[in-house]
Amino acid sequence: MSTDKPHLPEIRFEKIGLQELRTAIWRGQGIVKKTPLLFFNGVGANLEIAQPMGELLRDRDVITFDLPGVGGSPKPLAPYRPWWVAHAAKQILKRNGYDKVDVMGVSWGGGAAQQFAFQYQKRVNRLVLAATSPGVIMVPGDMNALTKMAHPMRYTNQDYLIKHFETLYGDEPGGAHMFAEHMKPPTVRGYLAQLSAMAGWTALPFLPLLPHKTLILAGNQDKIVPIANAHILNFMIRNSEIYVVKGGGHLFLLSRAHEILDVMRGFLDTPADEAGGEIPAAAQAAS
Repeated sequence: MSTDKPHLPEIRFEKIGLQELRTAIWRGQGIVKKTPLLFFNGVGANLEIAQPMGELLRDRDVITFDLPGVGGSPKPLAPYRPWWVAHAAKQILKRNGYDKVDVMGVSWGGGAAQQFAFQYQKRVNRLVLAATSPGVIMVPGDMNALTKMAHPMRYTNQDYLIKHFETLYGDEPGGAHMFAEHMKPPTVRGYLAQLSAMAGWTALPFLPLLPHKTLILAGNQDKIVPIANAHILNFMIRNSEIYVVKGGGHLFLLSRAHEILDVMRGFLDTPADEAGGEIPAAAQAAS
């Protein structure tokens, strides 16, 4: 469905224990809606970053939320771990009438998506992991990129972001404007809480136990999560495939949104009893 009218989400606050989380739901349009998509965002990223998915995946509901101290969610009241993020997502789904969903996670959110898929296996239909790794046991990124990533000016100063965009993410500088347009700086407390949540966490022990059909998306120019991590995920998840975004950096989900959404549709919409065919023939894994 194509339209020039923005497809905006419904925004509400959900209370998980004592913690409030700002939640967004892009409602699918059309007579027949497909399996809803639960989306876990990257570190420090507010839910508006998911707007391109809400715009382009109009045939299904897309659900996401801001973690504590990120976007519009209040600062964290206490430290949290990936199991709590998965628990919070489950509560949000239940309260809004969702049972089984497709799950997608990008970067940091890929770890949360892996945790959710393991913790609530029966609630997951298919799994999409983008620009992510199995956790602390991973192939590290470029030190220059990681150093600049830790600098708060990447959130607060657009000139700094544009100047160092290629070094940071491996993407073309033109994508910086799209990133900055949707980005809202997290609080220091929220950012540190999100980083510490994954400290010492790894999905490697339970990845072989995941039964879900899984699509792994990776950019071969990603300087933060090198493509080798996608191959590790592919090796450990028995029912998985890789799509390599050639020339794509860490933010290919934004810079190459139309390409990625076409690949995702092909993967998510293929009937379960059909062998192969989830991703185009051009999607050959290459390092």
